[in-house]
Amino acid sequence: MQAEPELLGPLPYSPLWTWAGLALLLLVAAWYTFVFASTRPPRQKATAVPAPLTDLPALRAAYLQRITDVEQEASAGNVSARAAHQQISLLFRRFVRDATGVDAPRMTRADLARHPLASAAAAVGALYPGEFGPEPLPAVAVSAMMAREAVRTWS
Repeated sequence: MQAEPELLGPLPYSPLWTWAGLALLLLVAAWYTFVFASTRPPRQKATAVPAPLTDLPALRAAYLQRITDVEQEASAGNVSARAAHQQISLLFRRFVRDATGVDAPRMTRADLARHPLASAAAAVGALYPGEFGPEPLPAVAVSAMMAREAVRTWS
């Protein structure tokens, strides 16, 4: 059978409509990008060294007393030598955290050295043999003296 002459198939759309639709989609995407980028708050620059969080002389005195207390507990035999070394190191790291705001108790010596805290890294490195070294351990008094000196000279 032959198709009737008055019936025609669908007419194709003009390619202009396809390009107009794509251009409209690009304009909408550009608008959203502009709005998102222009409404974001500007980035804050991180300071190299955080400002001290507290009164340094009072903080220094409190930590010097705590280090002395640990040394006395170890000499009385209430705490093992390794535990005393670890407590002294932790006290020094907490002092650094309280004095600078840097989370030193969670950092290794290498992490501290990458920060602008070279003196803290050196002190922690000097305390490492008592914490992690093989037996026989250095005297607790030596570690306490090194930690006290690092706390006293902190600026």
